Order: sequence, then C-alpha cells, then structure tokens
Amino acid sequence: MQKENKVCKPITPAERVNSVSEYYFSKKLKEVAEMNAAGKNVINLGVGSPDLPPSEATIDVLCEQARHADTHGYQPYVGIPELRQGFADWYKRWYGVELDPKTEIQPLIGSKEGILHISLAFLNPGDGVLVPNPGYPTYSSVSKLVGAHLIHYNLKEENGWQPDFEELEKQDLSKVKLMWTNYPNMPTGANASLELYEKLVAFGTKHGIIICNDNPYSFILNDKPLSILSIPGAKDICIEMNSMSKAHNMPGWRMAMLGSNAQFVQWILKVKSNIDSGQFRPMQLAAAEALKAPEEWYRNMNRTYRNRRDLAGQIMHALGCTFDENQVGMFLWGKIPAEVESSETLANKVLYDANVFITPGFIFGSNGNRYIRISLCCKEKTLEEALNRIKQLK
Repeated sequence: MQKENKVCKPITPAERVNSVSEYYFSKKLKEVAEMNAAGKNVINLGVGSPDLPPSEATIDVLCEQARHADTHGYQPYVGIPELRQGFADWYKRWYGVELDPKTEIQPLIGSKEGILHISLAFLNPGDGVLVPNPGYPTYSSVSKLVGAHLIHYNLKEENGWQPDFEELEKQDLSKVKLMWTNYPNMPTGANASLELYEKLVAFGTKHGIIICNDNPYSFILNDKPLSILSIPGAKDICIEMNSMSKAHNMPGWRMAMLGSNAQFVQWILKVKSNIDSGQFRPMQLAAAEALKAPEEWYRNMNRTYRNRRDLAGQIMHALGCTFDENQVGMFLWGKIPAEVESSETLANKVLYDANVFITPGFIFGSNGNRYIRISLCCKEKTLEEALNRIKQLK
C-alpha cells in the first residue's frame, strides 16, 4: 500500500507576490478567449500589439542569417556591435542625439523587461519612485516587486497630461531616487515637447532624481520624434528606453534599448547579465536592418494608422465620448459621458452587449477612471464592424 506523503508546513509565495495582481490584460484576455470559445467573436480593440509586419528587408535578413550553422549560440550580454551601432545611427538620424554605441547603449529584450532591470539597478527597498497617474501599470507593479515606495504624481487633462511641477515641488522628495515618464504618453496620447523635456531634466538635476523616459511611440502619427536625451545635460541624469515593438511592428521580437551615460548603462548591465543571456543573433542583425528604414516606410505605416484613427474617432463619438484631436501614438484616449458611472462600466457594457473589447482607463490609475482607450492595431474592416456593433447598443 502506497504511503501518503504530506507537506510538513504550508507553502507560501514570497511577500512580493502579494504586492501585485495579475496583469489586467492577462486576466481579461482569458475572459475574451472564453467568450470566443462560446462563439461570441469578440473584436479586440484593447491591446496595442501592432498587426502590421516589419519591412521585407528585415524579414529577409532574419531568414538568411538563421540558415547559417554558426549563428545559434549565446550572444554578448551587451548585444552585438551591429545592433548597438544601428541604434546609435538611428538616434543620430531621427533625434539628433549622439550616443556612443560601445558604452551608452544597452539592447534590451523588450522595454517592459528594461523597467525591471532599471528598477533593480537603482532602487533599494524603501526608496521613493515617482510614477505617473495615469500611466503604464508596469511602472507601479515592478516598483512594488522591488520593494520601492510608490509616489504617484498627477497627470491631468487640464494640464495637457504633463506633470504639475509646482505640485511636485511641494512633496517630500528627499528619498525619491527615480521618476518614470512616458512621452509621447500612453495612455493619453499627449505629445512630448522640448520645453517639457527641459523641465524634467532640470527637475531631476535639482533633486538628484533619475528621470527614466519611456519613448516607444514617437514615430506613430507624430511628425517630429523627440528624445529627452537631446536636452543639454540630460545624459547625466536621464535614461531613455526605446522599443522596436511599435515603430517597426516587431512586438513579438522583444527588441528594445536604453541610452544613458556610461556609468548608468554599466550598472544596469550588471543586473541584466545575471537575468538573461542575450538575444538570437539573426534577430539582432534583422533589427539593425529595420533601423535603416527610410522616411517613406514610416509614412506608409502612418497612412494606415491615420485611416484607423478616423474610424476609432467614430467609435468614440458613437459611445458619446470626447477626445483631443492632437493625440499621437497607436491608441485613442477618450473621455466618457458624464452620465456613465465609470470607465469599467462602459467597457463591460461594450464587451458583453456588443462583443467588443476596449480598455477602461481605470487600469492606468485613478485619473483614468473617466476615460477609455481604443487600440489602432486592427484592420479597418474590423474597426468598421466594431463601429456597427456599437451603434446598435441601447
């Protein structure tokens, strides 16, 4: 007879696991999958995963290089020279920023992963970190995982979704080590400006706060890409992340980078080199090719996004929402009608009654509760179908 073994004491997760919840989209997409399995045919306007392909030249390099027998081994933790040089050339060409490819650039397996690397490199338990409200949820969740003290700062529509520096100066900043910013902004679509970047650099310099600017949207529906690193003195106090997910239609490739001064980059590398083992060489070479894309390639991509944006605007109007026409990026952020209880109420009604998934703004923070977000990452016919379904709502 087999003897039953019992665990002598309860197994519990680390306390840090209890500090965060499962990512909203992870949970909600399970529900959407169940609805689809039941024949609901839900249209997903929630997640910002580009459905357009990378350039043909990018795919050609990937396929050609992947056939080489000697290209499948581990790669340098710092990324291959061709990719670092590609990022440096891209920053010089489009942002007017000089970065030393050997010491001031670090390729990343996605900028979401980079948020963890930066946080581990700079934040001790109890250190303060300024996180935007509304903002990308990963800034908050990763800060909690590393035991940092979250201090949310307000972004509000009446202030152009920019930090209120007077309000910030009134806070106790003595223990603040790092500040997350994200321009062009997600979820609000507020654009960057040199004036804003100058204020951020001055603020960080004055208080000894590292300014981490997350900059993946500057090529989407935006006439002039800007980088915080173009501001004099920015490299001394700033880190900028950039991603190929949005600008080059490569979200599943997990290709990103950060740029900063050589010391910051070296500290982050110490963390990163103990977490991952680099990226597939053919992917890095293909990414370097993608970074050479001519201006016309970006224009063609944005023509598609412009048409989709017009349809997303019609969906907003059908829902009684208002929005700023000057938004940039691959989402449309709209304010819900006054009579609607909350963004979650509206999003659930649209999901369950029209089988269309849109993102409620509350997931980005309390200042997003009166807003919804629509992704532009689906075909025009799909957006038209979503519009027709929503028009039939009562």
